[in-house]
Amino acid sequence: MNDGLRIIVRTIGGPEALETERFDPASLVPGAGEVLVAHRAIGVNFIDTYQRSGLYPMSPPFTPGSEAAGEIVAVGAEVSGFAAGDRVAWFTGGPGGYASHRLVKADTLVPLADGISFETAAAAMLKAATAEMLIEQIAHTRPGQSVLVHAAAGGVGGIAVQWLKAIGARVIAHAGSPEKAAIARDLGADEALSCPLDQLAEAVRGLTGGAGVATVFDGVGAASFTASLDSLAKRGLMITYGNASGPVPPFSPLELTRRGSLFLTRPTLGNYVDTPESMRASAARLFEMIGSGKVTVPIGLSMPLEEAAEVHRRLESRSTTGSIVLLP
Repeated sequence: MNDGLRIIVRTIGGPEALETERFDPASLVPGAGEVLVAHRAIGVNFIDTYQRSGLYPMSPPFTPGSEAAGEIVAVGAEVSGFAAGDRVAWFTGGPGGYASHRLVKADTLVPLADGISFETAAAAMLKAATAEMLIEQIAHTRPGQSVLVHAAAGGVGGIAVQWLKAIGARVIAHAGSPEKAAIARDLGADEALSCPLDQLAEAVRGLTGGAGVATVFDGVGAASFTASLDSLAKRGLMITYGNASGPVPPFSPLELTRRGSLFLTRPTLGNYVDTPESMRASAARLFEMIGSGKVTVPIGLSMPLEEAAEVHRRLESRSTTGSIVLLP
């Protein structure tokens, strides 16, 4: 077994806090209910930057990373249904993904469907499971409904645009530049905007006959929050699920009343995919959508694991599009 490599955060901070460390994978011996996985591709997500920076408190030292795909190297006692050589992926039970090898609890693994590459699985699992949660478990989006998707050229946003179109929604996409808006349009958005956020609500209402949209899917956070609320129809649903521009500041619930008795939720995947059964059901649904060709997973950036700090710099500058993977 070759030398292993992992990324360690010993001090909360900026991308420079991501340090590399060599280790012997043979030192990782699976215990009861565990398997040792050799990662072939590792997904990168905004939550990794939140943990590294301290926005989501973590106790150093720790290894970031919330999803990965690879092959099982060894199986511990009391594990059934998996064997050495199996292709698998995981998107719960993190962090710990930024490593060439990792001990993983078997009940957090899903078998990797035939035809799904390691890179696609690592790029898609957490993001597509998030999109499935947002669209099908929370919004219950119906054919013909108008919706607004922020960061529509990004990892979750790009998947959400395709998923929403596949189920018949009218998708209004917003992105941070004309170039990114063009990507969202290529992914299937009916309308693709890149206007300043203080002009967004007016543009959305212009596209919906003044009514606004049924749901806003907002992973941007503080910068877009007011524009999102102002884009909603009466009794519309605001889903704020990310903090790319920083967390949403405190506000009065009366703001929801003034805008038409709006609904607001701030979900996390762990509260929806919280059992092995729900995890595998979510994975089956996303594999179905990817396997059907209705959802593709564009990988905008692929870099070696040891370049994790540079990847975080690019992600936080919002200069990336699509999903990002690290390769051990």
